[in-house]
Amino acid sequence: MYLDNSATTQVSEEVFKEMEPYFMQEFGNPSTLYGIGRESKKALDLARQRVADAINAKPEEIYFTSGGSESDNLAIKGIAFKLQKKGKHIITTNIEHPAVKNTLGFLESLDFKVTYLPVNENGIIEIEDLKEVITDETILISVMHANNEIGTIQPIEEIGKIAREKGIKFHVDAVQSFGKIEVDVEKLNIDLLALSSHKINGPKGVGALYIRKGTRVVPLIHGGGQEKGIRGGTENVPGIVGFGKACELAANNLDEHYKKLSSIRDELIDKVLSTIPEAYLNGDEETRLPNLVNFRFKAIEGESLILLLDAKGYQASTGSACSSNTLEASPVLTALGLDPVDVHGSLRISLAPESDSFDVDEFVNTIAESVKRLREMSPLWNQELDYDNIMCRKHEDNCRKC
Repeated sequence: MYLDNSATTQVSEEVFKEMEPYFMQEFGNPSTLYGIGRESKKALDLARQRVADAINAKPEEIYFTSGGSESDNLAIKGIAFKLQKKGKHIITTNIEHPAVKNTLGFLESLDFKVTYLPVNENGIIEIEDLKEVITDETILISVMHANNEIGTIQPIEEIGKIAREKGIKFHVDAVQSFGKIEVDVEKLNIDLLALSSHKINGPKGVGALYIRKGTRVVPLIHGGGQEKGIRGGTENVPGIVGFGKACELAANNLDEHYKKLSSIRDELIDKVLSTIPEAYLNGDEETRLPNLVNFRFKAIEGESLILLLDAKGYQASTGSACSSNTLEASPVLTALGLDPVDVHGSLRISLAPESDSFDVDEFVNTIAESVKRLREMSPLWNQELDYDNIMCRKHEDNCRKC
C-alpha cells in the first residue's frame, strides 16, 4: 500500500488516456501554423483554461513550467530582480520547502535581505510577527499554503490582505495544498502561486505559475518567446495536457475527496495515538490538510521504521522526499521546538483518493509492532538499564561521560 502521496502520486487512468495521443499522433509543435501544430496549441489552451478554472484565475495568468520548484524560482527571483530598485527585503518562514529556502539563500548571496519568521509549536506563523518585520524595503512575502511534512495550513488569506494593503507582492507555494483544499487566488489575495502536476495524479515534470495580471517578473529561461516570453522552450504538450486534466478532476472532486481523506486521516490519528505509547502528532490537530499526518515515536529511528513497514508492504516516509537522502534532523520539525532526537523518530503518512482501499486497523497494528520491535533494541527506551553503571568497552570502567 502506497502511503507517500506527498512525495508523488500515481497518474490516474483518465489523465493518462488524455495524454496518450500527444506522444505519437498529435505530436505537433504548438508554435507552428499548420494543422498538427494548431491542434497542439488548442490542447495547451484547454489545459491553461482548466488550470485557471481550478484556482479562480484567468487563463492568460497561467504560465506552464517544469514543476513546482521552477515555479517557485521564477516567482521569487522574477520579483526580486524586477523590484530590486524599490527594495531588497523579502519575508518568508523557517519551514518553507527547499525550492523556496534555497532560492532565497541564493538571493542572500546577492545582498538581498531575508527575514525568516518562526512558527509556533503547531507550525503556524503569528500574524503580529509578520506585521512587525515589514519595512519600506519589503518587496515580497513568500509563505507556503500547507507544509509538505506536517500538513499545517497557514493563514494565507490574512497574510494576503496585509501584503495587498502594504503594496507588497505575495507568493504562495501551493504544491501540497492544491487539489486537497480550496485554492482561490482572488479570495486569498495571492499575486503568484506555484503548482505541480505530480502531486494531484498528473505526470511528473510539469507545473504552473499563476501570475496576477499586472504583476511583472524577470524571466529565468530566455528563448523563443513561449509562454508570452516568461518561459522559453518548446512546451511539454503531453505533460501539460495531463496536468490540465488532473486539475479538472481535482477541482470537480474536491469536496468528495476532502470528506473521504479527512475521515481516514482522523481515524489514523485516533488509533495511532490510542494504541502506541509515547506517540505524538506533529502539527496542528485541526488546521491541517485532509490527506497528511505526521507522527513521532519516542526512542526509535524513523528510517528503521520505514524499512520495517516497507517489508510489510507499506510505503511511507519520514519527511520530505526532497531531503530523504540526508541524515540531518528535519528543519521543519526542529522549527516546532522538538528535541532533535525525537525528530528522528518521525513518520509521515500521506493519502490519496485511492487510499481508502487499505485496512487502517491492520496498518496501525503493523506500526505498533514495528515500533515495539525497535524500542526493544533501543537503550533510550529500556528504562531498566542502569545508566550510571554502563561500562565502556575501551576503558572497562564507569565512564558514562565518555
